[in-house]
Amino acid sequence: MSAPDERTFTALRTQLHEAAEAFAEGPDGLQGILLGLVDDVERAVREPLEIFPVCHHSPASALAMARRLRDKQPKVVYLELCEDMAPLLPELRNCKLPVALQAFASEADGFPSRWSPLSVVAPVTEASAEYQALAYALDTPGVELVLVDRSSDHVFQWDARGETSAEPATAQAGPDAPPPEEEAALHGDAVGVEIGDLRPRFADLEEHLLRHGRVRHWSEWWHQYVELPLGDSDHDTYRQVMFLIGSLFRRLAPGDAHRVRVDEDRERYMWTRMREHLAASGTDPADCLYVCGAFHAASRVAEFGVRGSDTFEISPVSATRWQHGLIPSSHAAIEAQFGLAAGSVSIASTVWAKNLRRTRVKPYRLAGQAGTRKPKAKKAAAASAAPPDRATAGDPAVPPPDKLTGFLRQEPALDRLDEAELLGWSVEIVRAARRNGYLASTADAIAVFETSILLAGVRERAKPTPYDFQDAAVTCIEKDTVPGRRDVRRLVEIMMGGDRVGRVGYDALPPLARDVHDRLAPLDLGLQQRGVRRALLDIAGRPELAHCSDVLWMLRYLLPQGAARPIMGERKLGERPIQESWDLALGTHQRALIELGYEGVSIEQVLEQRLRRRAYGPQATAAVVLEAVEAATLHLPGRRFADELGARALEVLSGERTVDGAPEVLRRVRRLLAYYRTAEPALPPWIESFAKAGYAHYCTLLPTAFTDEDATVPQVAAMLGFLFSMESLALSLGCDRTQLQLALAQSHPRDASKTALLWAAQTQLGHLTRADVRARCAELLGNPLTLEAYPRYLSGFVNALEPVPELTDFVVEAVSEAFGRLPDPVLLPWLPSLITTLRAGGAELAPLLIREAGRTFPGRLDALDAWTPPWRAQPAAEDVRPARGTAGGRPAHLLAAHPATCDAMADLLGCEGTWHRSGSQSPGLALATRHPETSKALEALLASA
Repeated sequence: MSAPDERTFTALRTQLHEAAEAFAEGPDGLQGILLGLVDDVERAVREPLEIFPVCHHSPASALAMARRLRDKQPKVVYLELCEDMAPLLPELRNCKLPVALQAFASEADGFPSRWSPLSVVAPVTEASAEYQALAYALDTPGVELVLVDRSSDHVFQWDARGETSAEPATAQAGPDAPPPEEEAALHGDAVGVEIGDLRPRFADLEEHLLRHGRVRHWSEWWHQYVELPLGDSDHDTYRQVMFLIGSLFRRLAPGDAHRVRVDEDRERYMWTRMREHLAASGTDPADCLYVCGAFHAASRVAEFGVRGSDTFEISPVSATRWQHGLIPSSHAAIEAQFGLAAGSVSIASTVWAKNLRRTRVKPYRLAGQAGTRKPKAKKAAAASAAPPDRATAGDPAVPPPDKLTGFLRQEPALDRLDEAELLGWSVEIVRAARRNGYLASTADAIAVFETSILLAGVRERAKPTPYDFQDAAVTCIEKDTVPGRRDVRRLVEIMMGGDRVGRVGYDALPPLARDVHDRLAPLDLGLQQRGVRRALLDIAGRPELAHCSDVLWMLRYLLPQGAARPIMGERKLGERPIQESWDLALGTHQRALIELGYEGVSIEQVLEQRLRRRAYGPQATAAVVLEAVEAATLHLPGRRFADELGARALEVLSGERTVDGAPEVLRRVRRLLAYYRTAEPALPPWIESFAKAGYAHYCTLLPTAFTDEDATVPQVAAMLGFLFSMESLALSLGCDRTQLQLALAQSHPRDASKTALLWAAQTQLGHLTRADVRARCAELLGNPLTLEAYPRYLSGFVNALEPVPELTDFVVEAVSEAFGRLPDPVLLPWLPSLITTLRAGGAELAPLLIREAGRTFPGRLDALDAWTPPWRAQPAAEDVRPARGTAGGRPAHLLAAHPATCDAMADLLGCEGTWHRSGSQSPGLALATRHPETSKALEALLASA
């Protein structure tokens, strides 16, 4: 094999040397950069294994790739893509592009836990060089496709988030990035991997190119000065120009040590993998094609080339368990993730289709995808048997021609104005604007047409680009207002191709997603399509739809808001659905459904895992665990898992030292207790233990909570509500009421609201009467020193309705007295606090007060003048106690009037006796005299009532 000619780029080197001396006044720094560019190009061109440089989602790269694949017919295609994504590639046949290859890990093993979940995506569009290479390799017999880039695990191993911050390592959005929309969020916060990230990393260089190119953003500069000139270039010119651009951006990149190290390690990784494959398979490098980004093609690492060194050691992967699949993507998602201008990928797709029609190049498409037909066997065999053109196959015996000198010297091609195309754009944008509420007319279409030509001339272009037309349309149509939901810029993007959203086919879905669609098949709604579908479930008429209802409620719990939204119907403990109505958008949220499939094989399994992870997490509280218990009871069959979580709730409650979650604990345990009492023959052991342990736990914390400034009044009220509502169950399980009495006796609140709450609790226990509390309130109103604090006492009484709802009439009385006696300077500032208190507990407290006030106050306005409050009209029944010496003060007459009650009480106490009269004494009185303990018990019972 003869040595290549070393004088191939001599003329270009000479010209650059002279330019360096002329512009830099000396052949020092600038000469090193310019001549280094030529060295990089020559090194890449002379490599025996042909390197094909590409740019991400570039129509020119895709067109050049399709041409080269048909000319060369390589036997091995090395592709810059995560090597662990190779099993996903055949599933692209079942998808509608654009889609993204994804590696997902719900739990990070070997990485910081704050990074979880880990996600890596690699989007694929039809107008991209990587798709052309994939389609060629997968559909051509005898061709091997090898992914050589670092694995998804290495993406995070080499990530800098551990050294800097915990933010996702996604591409930084540029100033021309699109706004966040629903389609732009299809990739979530995944790390993006693309082939050919070709953008200046030197901000001053990009600003210089944009200013002198008279464009607004990088996507427009690339379209005008790279896409269009390279669209009709030959293979050698395309390669050398892309090598030159990659080398330029690489040499002028800022000195970010970590980013440089990652770039070089990726190149070492890929060349190491390619040499390993060549050595193992024995393939001739001349029969191979290496597809990579132009930035990596101009590499200067020692491992570069088939003859490079083998000093790079690939580190082992971590213990993280990775799941792989396909998720839907969109043009907006690609633009948002990689910082491209809004609409640039859609415009690239339009340019790709236009180039195919103009050049008549036949692209590669996967058989069976997007309505394509499988090529006939004869044509496929003829294509595979076509001999490659060794003159252009990168043979090292043939010196590579210098195409850069001619390309850099040639003047920009003056493309003729396509008036028919521009006129069609102008008419179409006016039609779209009128549909969206703009007052556009034929005159606006003419103005857009002429302004587009004018802008192109100002920017020194012979033909208006889509970006020129977009600016002209905004200027001539939008004026100063946007009447509808879309502005003119967005309308132009839609007209140019729109935001195409991909879809993953049924056969490419994970088992969980397929199971969901199978279980929802009775709805017959086509849920794989995008958009909202309305589902009507008549469960009473069609009982088999109850299973669909179960699936939908679990999806509502697991998927983002909007994927499954109930319109009519709800799921509560102890209730059975009759009819339900749903708005379903599973096709729109297909990515979230697919990622559920990475966590398990059924939604029940995923739901159980998530509930367990939440209940056993480091931040779990008793309220959080009880919420998980309720969710498990509602959605999962059987009681095993709910009982397990209930035992966990008991464990968490015992370890809590604050009362922050007391209101939520009270609400949830009340619902669960009511459900188990009506739906189960016996209470589960865990809830009995929870009531017993909670009673002792809150009794212990009660004195501290009354004096703790951090414990709010609603939290203390919730503690008392738990103690009073669970008291009967706790006492039956062995608790002692003395615990609560001692806790209240040890409570000495300093806050007025908590003091009123303590009075309400003492009233519930019988330690205070209403007359005592009424007297204390009257004393507060009559003392000028405590007058301003009285509203806080009322707030405490309002919160006391949670543990002691029997005080509702007294609270109405206290509030009425306050409105009647408090002066306006005290009353008016207190009203917002009262409204806030009622709003916070409005679901339970406000209806009680309103109902009691309706019973107390007159219903007619004319009756208000003659109305007397009932608490002033006569003493309360409980405060009028008969004298102990009178007959009415003893229960004897009641016993004589109701002998059956006395007989039942006597049987309960185990007393034997018969009714008899002794003189004037009634038989009940005689029996009460014989059993004084019964008389005392009844007397105490009547007194407490």
